[in-house]
Order: sequence, then C-alpha cells, then structure tokens
Amino acid sequence: MIDTDDIPSNPTTNPHLADMVSARVSRRTLIAGAAGTTVVGFLAGGTGDSALAAALSATGGNRPGSGPLLGFVEVPVSDADTIVVPEGYVAHALIPWGTPLVGGLDWKPDATNTSAEQALQVGFNHDGMHYFPLWWGWRGNRRGLLVLNHEYTDANQIYSAAQGSAITPDDAGREKVAKALAAHGVTVVEVQQQRDGTWTHVTGSRYNRRVTGTTPMNFSGPVGADHPLLQSAITPSPIGTLNNCAHGYTPWGTYLACEENWNGYFGTADPAWTPTPQQARYGVSATGFRYNWHVADPRFDIAQNPNEIHRFGWVVEIDPFRPDTTPVKRTALGRIKHESATFTLGSGGRAVVYTGDDENGDYLYKYVSARAWWSYRWVGKSPLDDGTLHVAAFDGAGNGTWLPLVHGTGPLTAENGWVDQADVLIRTREAADALGATRLHRPEWVTVNERNKDVYVTLTNGSGNGAPVNSNRDPNPYGHIVRIREAGADNTATTFTWDIYVIGGDPAYDPNVPADQPLFGSPDGVWADADGRIWIQTDVSNSSQNLATRGYDNIKNNQMLVGDPDTGEIRRFLTGPRGCEITGVITTPDQRTMFVNVQHPGESTTFWNTPSAPSTSNPTAVSTWPEGPGAARPRPATVVIRKLDGGKIGT
Repeated sequence: MIDTDDIPSNPTTNPHLADMVSARVSRRTLIAGAAGTTVVGFLAGGTGDSALAAALSATGGNRPGSGPLLGFVEVPVSDADTIVVPEGYVAHALIPWGTPLVGGLDWKPDATNTSAEQALQVGFNHDGMHYFPLWWGWRGNRRGLLVLNHEYTDANQIYSAAQGSAITPDDAGREKVAKALAAHGVTVVEVQQQRDGTWTHVTGSRYNRRVTGTTPMNFSGPVGADHPLLQSAITPSPIGTLNNCAHGYTPWGTYLACEENWNGYFGTADPAWTPTPQQARYGVSATGFRYNWHVADPRFDIAQNPNEIHRFGWVVEIDPFRPDTTPVKRTALGRIKHESATFTLGSGGRAVVYTGDDENGDYLYKYVSARAWWSYRWVGKSPLDDGTLHVAAFDGAGNGTWLPLVHGTGPLTAENGWVDQADVLIRTREAADALGATRLHRPEWVTVNERNKDVYVTLTNGSGNGAPVNSNRDPNPYGHIVRIREAGADNTATTFTWDIYVIGGDPAYDPNVPADQPLFGSPDGVWADADGRIWIQTDVSNSSQNLATRGYDNIKNNQMLVGDPDTGEIRRFLTGPRGCEITGVITTPDQRTMFVNVQHPGESTTFWNTPSAPSTSNPTAVSTWPEGPGAARPRPATVVIRKLDGGKIGT
C-alpha cells in the first residue's frame, strides 16, 4: 500500500526546492469574470504582475479568439464507482485491458487467458497515450492510431482464482511471469469513430501491435547494445520495456515510451548479495516491489544477472506506422526513472525533450539536440542521439540554470571516476548529484504550452530534508505544479525563471490552500492542449484515497481538472471510479474527441477494503468498473469523451 516513489534514494545534500519555495513564495489574486482564484504569480525579476499583464494584453495571451477557455459547469468531487463528466458531455469506455487486437481471440473474464494470448491483447494499466491521425484533414479526426503505455500489473487481477497471486519456481510460476511481461509495455491500436459518434477499435488492423517485456530492442546513442555493462549471458540480446509511464511524441511521427519504476522488478534470494552504490542510488534492493519474478525467472535475479538493470531506465522510440520496426532505446536522454519525454522545438529547429525522474528527492532533466531535427532526419539519423542532456538547478530568487551532463566538464572527469559519456548516461543520477542539481518532490509529467513555450512540471508529493515545502508544508502530501519560463521563450536556453502555478490540497487541513480553488491532491499527469488549457490529472495513493486520517476525505476519488493559465481559474472536469488513477490525456486534432486513461480501478484501497480486500478469488472488492455491478473484475480502460453539441472539449 506504500507508494514506492515516495521513498527517496538520493543521499546528497544538494539544494531542495522546498527550501527555495519557502523563501520565495508570494501570492496575488486574479479575477476571471465573476470568479476569483488565488494563485502564485511569476517570481522572477522583471516579470512581475504588471509586465505579465501587459504582455498578455499585447499578444492576447494564450487565448484563441475572444471566448473563454473554460465553458463547462464544474463537476463535484465523487466517491462513486463510475466516471463523471460535466453536463453536456458523454463518456464511454474503449479498449479495456484484454481487448483482442486480432480476430479469433476472446478476453476471458475469469483471467484464464494465457501469456501467449495476452501478448495479442491490450495490456494492463493504461497510462501515457497519444493519438496519431491516419488521414490528413477532417478524416484524421475520425480514424487514427492510439498508442498507449501499460505501467504495471496487479497480480490480484491478471491471474485467475485457481492460479493465485504467488510466484513459484516452476512452470506455473514462469507462465505467470510471462503473462505479466506480456501485459506490460505499449499497445498500438487502430480506432475509428462510428456514425453515432462512438468510437471502436479495429480488430485485425495491420497497425495493431504489442510491444512487451520480451520484445527485441535496439540501443542507439552513446550507449550501444555492445557496451560491457549491457552484456548478459541469460538474455544475450536486449529485450523488453517495463513500467512504461508517461510518454512523448515527435514531429516525425514516432512515440516515446518512458521506463519508470524498472528497479522494482529485480530482486534476489541470495543472502550474500548487497547493492553497489550505483544500484542503491537507483533504488535496487533484494526484495524489489515484491513482484518476486526472480523466483521463477533468473533474468530478474539481480545477483545472477546484474547487468540486466542497465538495459532499463531509458526512453524508447516506437514507430506506430511501421509495425515491422524494432523499438529503439535512445540513450542520449539518460538513464533514470523516466516519467515523461515531452518534445518541443527550440531555436533553429533543435529538438528539446523534458523528462522528470519520478522519485522523492530526484531531478528534472532537459535534452537539446546539437542541430535542427530535420537535418538529422534528412540523412537518416536521429536528433535524439546527438545532443546534450541537462539537469535543472533552481535558486531561491525564482531563477534557474540547466547544467550540462557532459563527460570531461566540471566534476564529470576521468580523474573523478567518470570513464566516458556512456558512463555518465548509465549513471545519470550520480552525474546529476555531482553537478549539484536541485532535489524535487517527485517530478512527474511535463508539458509545454506551445502558445508561449511555458513549461509545467507536476511535483506529486514529497517530504524530507527538514525543509518547509510550499508555504511551509513538510511533508507535502498534496503536491504542486511548477511553471518554468525559459530565457527568451527559447526552450534551448540554459537559464530560466520559475514560479508555482498551483498548489494542491484541502483548506480544511491546510490554510495555505486557497479556499476558492477546487479540492485536489497529488497532481501527476499534465497536458497543455492546442488552445493553452492546462489539463491536470491526479494520482492520490490508494493508501490515502478518501481517508480523513490522510486529509483526503473531502477530495475523494482521483480526478482531472483543467486550468486557464491567463486567469488562474481551475475547474474540475472529471472524476474517476474507486481505487483508480486518472492518467493519460489527448484529443483528436480538432479537439472534439478526448481520450483519457483510467488506471488500476479496483486496486487494493484502504478506504474501500471493507469488509475484504481484492484478491484473485475476490477481484471486485473495490470496483467493478467499467462493466458495472455483476462484472467479473475491474479493467483499466481508455475513456472517450465528447461534447453533445459537437464542440471543443473544455468549452
């Protein structure tokens, strides 16, 4: 029930953002029509309220046309086992876990599908997602490819009652590990809109594809597949991607899947094994997350196969339009617990990728290609292989610097034990430690508002270091969102200013939280749509959901909100079923269909575990979503949302 991301593995005394926030936070009130919302404004010198207001007045800010960005009536908090959307909207579930991608295969509600069958079905625990149109113009809004991550599996749901949840060192245990591996990774599925407005998947589409924990992988960039630290006698060639959380996409039409909590899949029963400093820095332990895959599969035994972990922690590029191609792990983007890989363009057409390292006390990174992205593509190379990875350092005056992780510069020299650039990237966390990066409270998703190039970073929650966090909050159970403005609005810049866009929480428990702000906590997913709306998705831990003892009884189930960054107004747009996380959001290009992922509905949740908790013999103890009462088990799924009048989502 403990969220492993809350447990830090950063032993440094590097500055903590909490120290700077407590010294720098100030408040101002902006009036949006008749509604007033308290927000924290930009804090950098020369970017005060009057300057910002003048800039917005001159450019029209983020607002397209003259209408308001937010035009719906906010939904209330909810503890119901269903999806709730505003009046005038309709929602339905699409491609739940187990949906067959090929003909002649059925999902079995008793969870008796085999690992081979699961490899041909939609994976488990939907997460980051993007929609790729299959046509130009209006047709592209009706038919396209959904590409979505599958973060992890729940043994209580994916195994049948007869199988049970324990992993054993025999054929039955190996089959259970194989099924879990087949439910991980990425799904590419063709979807299309029907005449009645609903959406369905296209069974047997030539684009339909699963990338799993056993799919062959290529390595590219400074760390090649032939690197000594990537060699393994148990799995001679690199295979698989694991714990794919948030994502990114590129202007050349590919998908970037991120490997997050890969460390938890490894363990060992060897009593003589102890973690090396590098392994400890990445949170590798003998027990891992207690999945116990190592009991049945030596690939995941850290004592027998210590190099396998070096094959994970990367950003994986997948071409959804070419199902015959091998995914590529782009090593120039570093090896961390990648939560996102948000792509934007900087000056000269250079590729820029932002990524958070989702663990309490870890860092925010930015990659910048050496040249324009198209100059690489023109000669058949990747702009994600030739560039510089940076890590963020924030100061207490609302300013920041991007520190380059380049071998031979600063402390990253051979004299200090750094062999080469590949070594820097394999040990990215340790390199960032050496540079003095700023520790953050679980940096997760990143989005860029393309209307003004502002960058938004969710810090889900955190604690530690004895420092006050966001108006003296320590611990910081509700989290907040940091906004970054790069120098000159150029995302390749090496300096920036920062402020707090919004802090989460409940004023009944925390007076720092504005009373007129919607109740929410633990912001996780964040996405700026084409009009500049900031969509915020929450991931309140199942050990805290709905509990008064954790200050979440008024906030209730996880939810999705949307903000207008010009006015500071935020409204709640959606609430999810019991035990779930709301994660992954994208629209069709015309913004008239929205896709939102619902992850782990029905997972063991302290508040709902009465009278019993979920198990393989009782998977519906918390939820029966999306099928509803009488369902055999809950299923992660994508939710399709449309406005009944056919308008843009959010208006």
